[in-house]
Amino acid sequence: TTALHEAAQTSPVAREQLRRARHSRTFLVESGTGELWSEMQEGDRYIVADCGGGTVDLTVHQIEQVQGTLKELYKASGGPYGAVGVDLAFEEMLCKIFGKDFIDNFKAKRPAAWVDLMIAFEARKRTAAPGRANAINISLPFSFIDFYKTHCGQSVETALRKSNVNFVKWSSQGMLRMTSEAMNELFQPTISKIVQHIAELMKKPEVSGVRFLFLVGGFAESPMLQSAIQSTFSRTCRIIIPQDVGLTILKGAVLFGLDPTIVRVRRCPLTYGVGVLNKFVEGKHPREKLLVKDGRDWCTDILDRFVTVDQSVALGEVVQRSYTPARSGQRKIIINIYCSPTDDVVYITDPCVRKCGNITLDLPEAKEGSLPRKGRREIRASMQFGDTEIKVTAVDVLTSKSVRASIDFLSN
Repeated sequence: TTALHEAAQTSPVAREQLRRARHSRTFLVESGTGELWSEMQEGDRYIVADCGGGTVDLTVHQIEQVQGTLKELYKASGGPYGAVGVDLAFEEMLCKIFGKDFIDNFKAKRPAAWVDLMIAFEARKRTAAPGRANAINISLPFSFIDFYKTHCGQSVETALRKSNVNFVKWSSQGMLRMTSEAMNELFQPTISKIVQHIAELMKKPEVSGVRFLFLVGGFAESPMLQSAIQSTFSRTCRIIIPQDVGLTILKGAVLFGLDPTIVRVRRCPLTYGVGVLNKFVEGKHPREKLLVKDGRDWCTDILDRFVTVDQSVALGEVVQRSYTPARSGQRKIIINIYCSPTDDVVYITDPCVRKCGNITLDLPEAKEGSLPRKGRREIRASMQFGDTEIKVTAVDVLTSKSVRASIDFLSN
Protein backbone atom coordinates (compact mmCIF):
# COMPACT_ATOMS: atom_id res chain seq x y z
CA THR A 1 0.00 0.00 0.00
CA THR A 2 0.98 3.67 -0.15
CA ALA A 3 1.91 3.81 3.52
CA LEU A 4 4.16 0.77 3.17
CA HIS A 5 5.93 2.27 0.15
CA GLU A 6 6.56 5.53 2.01
CA ALA A 7 7.88 3.75 5.10
CA ALA A 8 10.12 1.56 2.96
CA GLN A 9 12.12 4.61 1.95
CA THR A 10 13.56 4.94 5.47
CA SER A 11 13.01 1.69 7.39
CA PRO A 12 14.86 -1.60 6.65
CA VAL A 13 12.02 -3.52 8.34
CA ALA A 14 9.44 -1.83 6.12
CA ARG A 15 11.57 -2.56 3.05
CA GLU A 16 11.56 -6.24 3.97
CA GLN A 17 7.77 -6.17 4.44
CA LEU A 18 7.41 -4.58 1.03
CA ARG A 19 9.66 -7.21 -0.55
CA ARG A 20 7.57 -9.99 0.99
CA ALA A 21 4.34 -8.34 -0.15
CA ARG A 22 5.61 -8.15 -3.72
CA HIS A 23 6.45 -11.86 -3.74
CA SER A 24 3.44 -13.01 -1.77
CA ARG A 25 0.94 -15.24 -3.55
CA THR A 26 -1.80 -12.93 -2.29
CA PHE A 27 -1.22 -9.26 -3.12
CA LEU A 28 -3.43 -6.44 -1.85
CA VAL A 29 -3.15 -3.59 -4.33
CA GLU A 30 -4.35 -0.01 -4.17
CA SER A 31 -6.79 1.02 -6.89
CA GLY A 32 -5.40 -1.65 -9.23
CA THR A 33 -2.30 0.38 -10.11
CA GLY A 34 1.35 0.62 -9.21
CA GLU A 35 3.60 -2.31 -8.43
CA LEU A 36 1.32 -5.01 -9.81
CA TRP A 37 0.95 -3.51 -13.26
CA SER A 38 4.70 -3.19 -13.64
CA GLU A 39 4.83 -6.97 -13.37
CA MET A 40 2.18 -7.67 -16.01
CA GLN A 41 3.46 -8.13 -19.55
CA GLU A 42 2.18 -8.70 -23.06
CA GLY A 43 0.62 -12.15 -23.31
CA ASP A 44 -0.19 -12.43 -19.59
CA ARG A 45 -3.55 -13.99 -18.86
CA TYR A 46 -5.79 -13.33 -15.88
CA ILE A 47 -9.22 -14.23 -14.52
CA VAL A 48 -11.62 -11.70 -13.05
CA ALA A 49 -14.03 -13.30 -10.57
CA ASP A 50 -16.84 -10.82 -9.94
CA CYS A 51 -18.56 -12.10 -6.80
CA GLY A 52 -21.76 -10.18 -6.21
CA GLY A 53 -24.89 -10.60 -4.17
CA GLY A 54 -26.78 -12.79 -6.62
CA THR A 55 -24.24 -14.22 -9.04
CA VAL A 56 -20.57 -14.91 -9.62
CA ASP A 57 -19.31 -13.97 -13.11
CA LEU A 58 -15.95 -15.04 -14.53
CA THR A 59 -14.04 -13.46 -17.41
CA VAL A 60 -10.63 -14.38 -18.83
CA HIS A 61 -8.48 -11.72 -20.52
CA GLN A 62 -5.08 -11.60 -22.18
CA ILE A 63 -2.96 -8.47 -22.49
CA GLU A 64 -2.24 -7.70 -26.14
CA GLN A 65 0.57 -5.87 -27.85
CA VAL A 66 -1.80 -3.30 -29.38
CA GLN A 67 -1.41 -0.37 -26.99
CA GLY A 68 -2.16 -2.47 -23.93
CA THR A 69 -5.60 -3.58 -25.12
CA LEU A 70 -7.28 -6.75 -23.90
CA LYS A 71 -8.49 -9.90 -25.63
CA GLU A 72 -11.26 -11.96 -24.10
CA LEU A 73 -10.12 -15.59 -24.17
CA TYR A 74 -13.31 -17.25 -22.94
CA LYS A 75 -16.88 -16.09 -23.00
CA ALA A 76 -18.14 -14.66 -19.73
CA SER A 77 -19.62 -17.40 -17.57
CA GLY A 78 -21.17 -17.56 -14.16
CA GLY A 79 -23.87 -18.92 -11.94
CA PRO A 80 -26.18 -18.13 -9.00
CA TYR A 81 -23.45 -18.47 -6.40
CA GLY A 82 -23.58 -15.00 -4.86
CA ALA A 83 -23.78 -13.88 -1.24
CA VAL A 84 -27.56 -14.38 -1.21
CA GLY A 85 -26.83 -18.12 -1.04
CA VAL A 86 -25.58 -17.62 2.52
CA ASP A 87 -28.81 -15.78 3.38
CA LEU A 88 -30.84 -18.67 1.98
CA ALA A 89 -28.80 -21.12 4.04
CA PHE A 90 -29.59 -19.06 7.15
CA GLU A 91 -33.29 -19.17 6.29
CA GLU A 92 -33.08 -22.95 5.84
CA MET A 93 -31.48 -23.20 9.26
CA LEU A 94 -34.36 -21.21 10.79
CA CYS A 95 -36.82 -23.54 9.05
CA LYS A 96 -35.10 -26.57 10.62
CA ILE A 97 -35.34 -25.00 14.07
CA PHE A 98 -38.78 -23.36 14.02
CA GLY A 99 -40.52 -25.15 11.13
CA LYS A 100 -40.96 -24.08 7.52
CA ASP A 101 -44.67 -23.37 7.95
CA PHE A 102 -43.97 -20.92 10.78
CA ILE A 103 -41.17 -19.12 8.88
CA ASP A 104 -43.36 -18.79 5.75
CA ASN A 105 -46.24 -17.48 7.89
CA PHE A 106 -43.99 -15.03 9.75
CA LYS A 107 -42.56 -13.66 6.48
CA ALA A 108 -46.08 -13.11 5.16
CA LYS A 109 -47.60 -11.61 8.33
CA ARG A 110 -44.59 -9.68 9.67
CA PRO A 111 -42.55 -8.67 6.60
CA ALA A 112 -40.90 -5.66 8.29
CA ALA A 113 -39.71 -7.80 11.21
CA TRP A 114 -38.38 -10.40 8.77
CA VAL A 115 -36.36 -7.70 7.01
CA ASP A 116 -35.00 -6.55 10.37
CA LEU A 117 -33.91 -10.10 11.14
CA MET A 118 -32.13 -10.48 7.80
CA ILE A 119 -30.42 -7.09 8.25
CA ALA A 120 -29.16 -8.28 11.66
CA PHE A 121 -27.85 -11.46 10.06
CA GLU A 122 -26.22 -9.48 7.22
CA ALA A 123 -24.26 -7.42 9.75
CA ARG A 124 -22.96 -10.57 11.46
CA LYS A 125 -22.32 -12.32 8.14
CA ARG A 126 -19.83 -9.62 7.17
CA THR A 127 -17.79 -10.25 10.33
CA ALA A 128 -17.53 -14.02 9.80
CA ALA A 129 -13.94 -15.13 9.30
CA PRO A 130 -12.06 -18.46 9.33
CA GLY A 131 -10.60 -19.31 12.71
CA ARG A 132 -12.86 -16.91 14.60
CA ALA A 133 -12.89 -18.10 18.21
CA ASN A 134 -15.87 -16.27 19.70
CA ALA A 135 -19.49 -16.96 18.80
CA ILE A 136 -21.75 -14.61 16.83
CA ASN A 137 -24.96 -13.29 18.40
CA ILE A 138 -27.96 -12.43 16.23
CA SER A 139 -30.88 -10.51 17.73
CA LEU A 140 -34.32 -11.96 17.11
CA PRO A 141 -37.02 -9.26 16.78
CA PHE A 142 -39.46 -9.25 19.70
CA SER A 143 -42.31 -9.82 17.21
CA PHE A 144 -40.58 -13.05 16.11
CA ILE A 145 -40.39 -14.32 19.69
CA ASP A 146 -44.00 -13.31 20.45
CA PHE A 147 -45.34 -14.59 17.10
CA TYR A 148 -43.71 -17.99 17.65
CA LYS A 149 -45.05 -18.37 21.18
CA THR A 150 -48.57 -17.37 20.07
CA HIS A 151 -48.72 -19.71 17.06
CA CYS A 152 -46.64 -22.65 18.29
CA GLY A 153 -47.42 -22.63 22.03
CA GLN A 154 -43.78 -22.73 23.15
CA SER A 155 -40.81 -20.41 23.44
CA VAL A 156 -38.04 -20.04 20.90
CA GLU A 157 -35.63 -21.24 23.59
CA THR A 158 -37.56 -24.52 23.84
CA ALA A 159 -37.57 -24.86 20.05
CA LEU A 160 -33.80 -24.42 19.95
CA ARG A 161 -33.30 -26.95 22.74
CA LYS A 162 -35.48 -29.51 20.94
CA SER A 163 -33.95 -28.96 17.50
CA ASN A 164 -31.10 -31.07 16.17
CA VAL A 165 -29.33 -28.09 14.63
CA ASN A 166 -25.71 -28.12 15.72
CA PHE A 167 -23.74 -25.16 17.05
CA VAL A 168 -26.78 -22.87 17.57
CA LYS A 169 -27.92 -21.99 21.09
CA TRP A 170 -30.10 -19.43 22.88
CA SER A 171 -28.15 -16.84 24.82
CA SER A 172 -29.24 -15.37 28.15
CA GLN A 173 -29.45 -11.96 26.42
CA GLY A 174 -32.24 -13.23 24.18
CA MET A 175 -30.22 -13.85 21.02
CA LEU A 176 -29.36 -16.66 18.67
CA ARG A 177 -25.83 -17.67 19.53
CA MET A 178 -24.00 -19.17 16.54
CA THR A 179 -20.57 -20.69 16.88
CA SER A 180 -17.95 -20.25 14.15
CA GLU A 181 -18.74 -23.82 13.02
CA ALA A 182 -22.39 -22.86 12.50
CA MET A 183 -21.47 -19.83 10.39
CA ASN A 184 -18.97 -21.94 8.43
CA GLU A 185 -21.76 -24.40 7.55
CA LEU A 186 -23.83 -21.53 6.15
CA PHE A 187 -20.99 -20.30 3.93
CA GLN A 188 -19.59 -23.58 2.66
CA PRO A 189 -22.25 -24.62 0.08
CA THR A 190 -22.00 -21.27 -1.74
CA ILE A 191 -18.21 -20.98 -1.47
CA SER A 192 -17.76 -24.56 -2.70
CA LYS A 193 -19.74 -23.77 -5.84
CA ILE A 194 -17.61 -20.68 -6.53
CA VAL A 195 -14.37 -22.62 -6.07
CA GLN A 196 -15.64 -25.45 -8.28
CA HIS A 197 -16.69 -23.02 -11.03
CA ILE A 198 -13.27 -21.34 -11.08
CA ALA A 199 -11.50 -24.71 -11.02
CA GLU A 200 -13.54 -25.98 -13.98
CA LEU A 201 -12.73 -22.81 -15.93
CA MET A 202 -9.01 -23.22 -15.29
CA LYS A 203 -9.10 -26.72 -16.81
CA LYS A 204 -10.12 -25.40 -20.22
CA PRO A 205 -7.28 -25.36 -22.78
CA GLU A 206 -7.91 -21.77 -23.85
CA VAL A 207 -7.48 -20.61 -20.25
CA SER A 208 -4.17 -22.39 -19.57
CA GLY A 209 -1.30 -20.31 -18.29
CA VAL A 210 -3.37 -17.90 -16.19
CA ARG A 211 -1.00 -15.90 -13.94
CA PHE A 212 -3.42 -13.82 -11.89
CA LEU A 213 -6.89 -14.16 -10.39
CA PHE A 214 -8.62 -10.89 -9.48
CA LEU A 215 -11.24 -11.33 -6.77
CA VAL A 216 -13.70 -8.41 -6.92
CA GLY A 217 -17.30 -7.54 -6.09
CA GLY A 218 -19.25 -7.11 -2.88
CA PHE A 219 -19.05 -10.75 -1.79
CA ALA A 220 -15.27 -10.64 -2.34
CA GLU A 221 -15.09 -8.54 0.86
CA SER A 222 -15.91 -11.69 2.84
CA PRO A 223 -12.87 -13.12 4.68
CA MET A 224 -14.50 -16.56 4.38
CA LEU A 225 -14.50 -16.40 0.58
CA GLN A 226 -11.05 -14.81 0.41
CA SER A 227 -9.58 -17.58 2.55
CA ALA A 228 -11.16 -20.34 0.43
CA ILE A 229 -9.92 -18.82 -2.83
CA GLN A 230 -6.42 -18.30 -1.45
CA SER A 231 -6.06 -21.81 -0.04
CA THR A 232 -7.34 -23.42 -3.26
CA PHE A 233 -5.66 -21.39 -6.00
CA SER A 234 -2.63 -19.61 -4.51
CA ARG A 235 -0.29 -22.36 -5.79
CA THR A 236 -1.69 -22.03 -9.32
CA CYS A 237 -1.74 -18.24 -9.72
CA ARG A 238 -1.45 -15.04 -7.73
CA ILE A 239 -4.63 -13.93 -6.01
CA ILE A 240 -5.26 -10.19 -6.35
CA ILE A 241 -7.74 -8.56 -3.94
CA PRO A 242 -7.93 -4.82 -4.70
CA GLN A 243 -8.64 -2.25 -2.02
CA ASP A 244 -12.26 -1.05 -2.10
CA VAL A 245 -12.98 -4.45 -3.60
CA GLY A 246 -16.74 -3.84 -3.51
CA LEU A 247 -16.38 -0.78 -5.77
CA THR A 248 -13.97 -2.32 -8.27
CA ILE A 249 -16.61 -3.30 -10.82
CA LEU A 250 -18.23 0.14 -10.63
CA LYS A 251 -14.85 1.81 -11.20
CA GLY A 252 -14.19 -0.54 -14.11
CA ALA A 253 -17.52 0.35 -15.69
CA VAL A 254 -16.63 4.05 -15.52
CA LEU A 255 -13.21 3.45 -17.09
CA PHE A 256 -14.77 1.32 -19.82
CA GLY A 257 -17.25 4.10 -20.53
CA LEU A 258 -14.36 6.50 -21.01
CA ASP A 259 -12.53 4.12 -23.37
CA PRO A 260 -14.71 1.25 -24.75
CA THR A 261 -11.89 0.16 -27.07
CA ILE A 262 -9.83 -1.28 -24.20
CA VAL A 263 -11.35 -4.73 -24.86
CA ARG A 264 -10.42 -5.24 -28.50
CA VAL A 265 -11.56 -8.86 -28.94
CA ARG A 266 -14.50 -10.50 -27.21
CA ARG A 267 -15.95 -14.00 -27.15
CA CYS A 268 -19.53 -14.11 -28.31
CA PRO A 269 -21.74 -15.29 -25.41
CA LEU A 270 -24.43 -16.73 -27.71
CA THR A 271 -25.10 -17.83 -31.26
CA TYR A 272 -26.92 -15.07 -33.18
CA GLY A 273 -28.76 -15.26 -36.47
CA VAL A 274 -31.98 -14.54 -38.34
CA GLY A 275 -34.88 -16.72 -39.38
CA VAL A 276 -35.08 -17.26 -43.15
CA LEU A 277 -36.75 -19.33 -45.87
CA ASN A 278 -34.51 -21.58 -47.99
CA LYS A 279 -35.32 -23.75 -50.97
CA PHE A 280 -36.82 -27.00 -49.73
CA VAL A 281 -34.56 -30.00 -50.35
CA GLU A 282 -36.31 -33.38 -50.27
CA GLY A 283 -34.56 -35.75 -47.87
CA LYS A 284 -32.67 -32.96 -46.14
CA HIS A 285 -35.46 -30.86 -44.71
CA PRO A 286 -38.35 -32.29 -42.65
CA ARG A 287 -41.73 -32.31 -44.37
CA GLU A 288 -43.34 -30.31 -41.57
CA LYS A 289 -41.12 -27.37 -42.57
CA LEU A 290 -42.41 -27.35 -46.16
CA LEU A 291 -44.14 -24.15 -47.30
CA VAL A 292 -45.48 -23.75 -50.83
CA LYS A 293 -45.64 -20.10 -51.94
CA ASP A 294 -46.17 -18.81 -55.47
CA GLY A 295 -45.63 -22.32 -56.81
CA ARG A 296 -42.22 -22.72 -55.13
CA ASP A 297 -41.26 -25.07 -52.28
CA TRP A 298 -39.65 -23.39 -49.28
CA CYS A 299 -38.23 -24.69 -46.00
CA THR A 300 -39.33 -22.48 -43.12
CA ASP A 301 -37.74 -21.68 -39.76
CA ILE A 302 -34.09 -22.00 -40.84
CA LEU A 303 -31.63 -20.12 -38.63
CA ASP A 304 -29.04 -18.32 -40.74
CA ARG A 305 -26.21 -17.89 -38.23
CA PHE A 306 -24.20 -14.68 -38.25
CA VAL A 307 -21.89 -15.65 -35.38
CA THR A 308 -21.64 -18.71 -33.14
CA VAL A 309 -21.23 -19.01 -29.38
CA ASP A 310 -17.65 -18.54 -28.12
CA GLN A 311 -16.50 -17.19 -31.50
CA SER A 312 -13.93 -14.40 -31.30
CA VAL A 313 -15.30 -11.09 -32.56
CA ALA A 314 -13.13 -7.99 -32.91
CA LEU A 315 -14.38 -4.56 -31.91
CA GLY A 316 -16.47 -3.22 -34.81
CA GLU A 317 -16.44 -6.48 -36.79
CA VAL A 318 -19.35 -6.66 -39.26
CA VAL A 319 -20.99 -9.82 -40.61
CA GLN A 320 -23.21 -9.32 -43.66
CA ARG A 321 -25.82 -11.41 -45.48
CA SER A 322 -27.99 -10.75 -48.56
CA TYR A 323 -31.59 -11.89 -48.85
CA THR A 324 -34.45 -11.56 -51.32
CA PRO A 325 -38.16 -11.26 -50.49
CA ALA A 326 -40.00 -14.60 -50.65
CA ARG A 327 -42.43 -13.28 -53.27
CA SER A 328 -42.38 -10.56 -55.87
CA GLY A 329 -44.31 -7.41 -55.02
CA GLN A 330 -43.72 -7.86 -51.31
CA ARG A 331 -44.09 -4.47 -49.59
CA LYS A 332 -42.61 -5.25 -46.19
CA ILE A 333 -39.94 -7.56 -44.86
CA ILE A 334 -39.63 -8.52 -41.20
CA ILE A 335 -36.28 -9.86 -40.07
CA ASN A 336 -36.54 -11.77 -36.80
CA ILE A 337 -33.33 -12.11 -34.80
CA TYR A 338 -32.70 -15.20 -32.68
CA CYS A 339 -30.04 -16.39 -30.24
CA SER A 340 -29.04 -19.71 -28.73
CA PRO A 341 -26.48 -20.86 -26.12
CA THR A 342 -25.29 -23.64 -28.47
CA ASP A 343 -23.64 -23.58 -31.90
CA ASP A 344 -25.35 -26.63 -33.43
CA VAL A 345 -28.79 -25.11 -34.00
CA VAL A 346 -30.41 -25.50 -37.42
CA TYR A 347 -33.97 -24.23 -36.96
CA ILE A 348 -35.43 -21.42 -34.91
CA THR A 349 -37.76 -24.02 -33.37
CA ASP A 350 -34.83 -25.98 -31.89
CA PRO A 351 -34.64 -26.18 -28.08
CA CYS A 352 -33.01 -23.20 -26.32
CA VAL A 353 -33.48 -20.89 -29.33
CA ARG A 354 -35.27 -17.67 -28.44
CA LYS A 355 -36.24 -14.53 -30.25
CA CYS A 356 -34.26 -11.50 -29.06
CA GLY A 357 -35.36 -8.79 -31.52
CA ASN A 358 -36.69 -7.90 -34.94
CA ILE A 359 -36.51 -5.15 -37.53
CA THR A 360 -39.12 -4.21 -40.13
CA LEU A 361 -38.20 -2.72 -43.50
CA ASP A 362 -40.82 -1.20 -45.79
CA LEU A 363 -40.29 -1.95 -49.50
CA PRO A 364 -41.80 0.73 -51.77
CA GLU A 365 -42.98 -0.41 -55.17
CA ALA A 366 -40.07 -0.60 -57.61
CA LYS A 367 -40.17 1.52 -60.75
CA GLU A 368 -40.26 -0.28 -64.04
CA GLY A 369 -36.76 -1.28 -65.14
CA SER A 370 -35.15 -0.43 -61.77
CA LEU A 371 -34.77 -4.03 -60.63
CA PRO A 372 -31.71 -6.13 -61.57
CA ARG A 373 -31.83 -8.30 -64.67
CA LYS A 374 -33.21 -11.33 -62.80
CA GLY A 375 -35.85 -9.16 -61.12
CA ARG A 376 -34.75 -10.12 -57.60
CA ARG A 377 -34.74 -7.40 -54.96
CA GLU A 378 -31.74 -7.48 -52.60
CA ILE A 379 -32.04 -6.89 -48.86
CA ARG A 380 -28.67 -6.58 -47.17
CA ALA A 381 -28.62 -7.42 -43.45
CA SER A 382 -25.58 -6.88 -41.22
CA MET A 383 -24.62 -7.33 -37.58
CA GLN A 384 -21.81 -5.38 -35.96
CA PHE A 385 -20.14 -7.07 -33.00
CA GLY A 386 -17.45 -6.46 -30.44
CA ASP A 387 -19.03 -3.88 -28.15
CA THR A 388 -21.49 -4.42 -25.28
CA GLU A 389 -24.31 -4.45 -27.81
CA ILE A 390 -24.90 -5.83 -31.28
CA LYS A 391 -25.97 -3.33 -33.92
CA VAL A 392 -28.29 -4.79 -36.55
CA THR A 393 -28.98 -3.07 -39.87
CA ALA A 394 -31.18 -3.96 -42.86
CA VAL A 395 -30.82 -2.07 -46.15
CA ASP A 396 -33.03 -2.13 -49.25
CA VAL A 397 -30.29 -1.94 -51.90
CA LEU A 398 -32.73 -0.59 -54.51
CA THR A 399 -33.72 2.50 -52.53
CA SER A 400 -30.85 2.65 -49.98
CA LYS A 401 -33.48 2.83 -47.27
CA SER A 402 -32.30 1.29 -44.01
CA VAL A 403 -33.51 0.44 -40.53
CA ARG A 404 -31.42 -0.23 -37.43
CA ALA A 405 -31.81 -1.94 -34.08
CA SER A 406 -29.58 -2.85 -31.17
CA ILE A 407 -29.39 -5.98 -29.04
CA ASP A 408 -27.89 -5.53 -25.59
CA PHE A 409 -24.88 -7.85 -25.44
CA LEU A 410 -24.87 -7.94 -21.64
CA SER A 411 -28.54 -8.67 -21.01
CA ASN A 412 -28.34 -11.77 -23.21
